[in-house]
Amino acid sequence: MKIVACNSNLPLAEAVAAELHLPLCNVSVRRFADAEVFVEIHENVRGEDVFVIQSTCAPTNDNLMELLIMLDALRRGSARRITAVMPYFGYARQDRKSGPRTPISAKLVANILVEAGANRILTMDLHAMQIQGFFDIPVDNLYAAPLFVRDIKARHADRPIMIVSPDVGGVVRARQLGQRLNTDLAIIDKRRERAGVSEVMNVIGDVRGRYCILVDDIVDSGGSLCNAARAVMEHGAEAVEAYVTHGVLTGQAVERITNSPLKMLTLTDSIAATDIVAAAPNIRQISTAELLSRAMRAVADESSVSSLFD
Repeated sequence: MKIVACNSNLPLAEAVAAELHLPLCNVSVRRFADAEVFVEIHENVRGEDVFVIQSTCAPTNDNLMELLIMLDALRRGSARRITAVMPYFGYARQDRKSGPRTPISAKLVANILVEAGANRILTMDLHAMQIQGFFDIPVDNLYAAPLFVRDIKARHADRPIMIVSPDVGGVVRARQLGQRLNTDLAIIDKRRERAGVSEVMNVIGDVRGRYCILVDDIVDSGGSLCNAARAVMEHGAEAVEAYVTHGVLTGQAVERITNSPLKMLTLTDSIAATDIVAAAPNIRQISTAELLSRAMRAVADESSVSSLFD
């Protein structure tokens, strides 16, 4: 197997390669003067099982184009099988028609990835499970929950923790984490007036005296997460933290989180931390390199990937 890294998250790609005791494939991904993407593979990939690591995070379209052109280059180089390893799958929130004459962009991206040459997709915590059905190739959707469970147990073993879903849509995710930790669940009932703006309405569940842990798949503007944190504190929680898989963190999100009641926001490294994120006193990242490397090895060896969910 060979591992190819594009530019969106080189530290993660290097960590995955180190876990697998393999060097990164010698490739060049650069820009022409007019910002066109150019890819060149400097070693033979004919007949190889190739894994391309690229999160389609901001700048989303640039990173997506890098991935597509790399897939095409590998296909034209006669790679035997090409797996697109996308720790963060951009456009996943556009998984349905939100109104008349609107696109289903996640389906469009799925079509483009397959057309470009992907034979398999390996991703983590898709925003909507039905996106797996948008592809006509195998899709392995990994879960960050085992990483979160291990980290929560290590950091909060003696605390009266309670898992909290910041909205009704995340109840299944929060319930699964709560079952792994054998703890109770609370739910934030909120009303969203418009995109990016939310108003907390009620807290379902008794959070008084509990160390609350909010769980979500994506934090973007941070508004919903911070509102949820304030709500549980107003309802008598001892303290509140958050565990979120993908730290998109646009606009004033980092400042908003820094000034919120959140004692800590724990993210995975599916999206590389910017300087401002790395400097934030209450934001930290945990590595997904071991999880991704084990999944990649399982794919290469044709062994079980679902066993990694346990």
